[in-house]
Amino acid sequence: MTALEKATGDVVLKFEPFVLHVLCRELQDAQLLHSVAIDSGFRNSGITVGRGGKIMMAVRSTHGLEVPLSHKGKLMVSEEYIEFLIHVANQKMEENT
Repeated sequence: MTALEKATGDVVLKFEPFVLHVLCRELQDAQLLHSVAIDSGFRNSGITVGRGGKIMMAVRSTHGLEVPLSHKGKLMVSEEYIEFLIHVANQKMEENT
């Protein structure tokens, strides 16, 4: 809260979702990993095959969060709401784990 009170610009609370990139030797390996990721709740996962044949499997979570807190130095939300957001972000971190 002290840092927010001293802010002169815009402040945003941002939680980035989990991302894991795995280089796979075979497309079958990437497809198996993709199935496991989707079944585990990582719904934004996908497979990319590069021009050189490089097969990359990305395991991605949908647990992002981005919330503006202040604008031009003016706090736009209550301290209670910020505590709630921190609780939500911490829950999302646990889900990533």
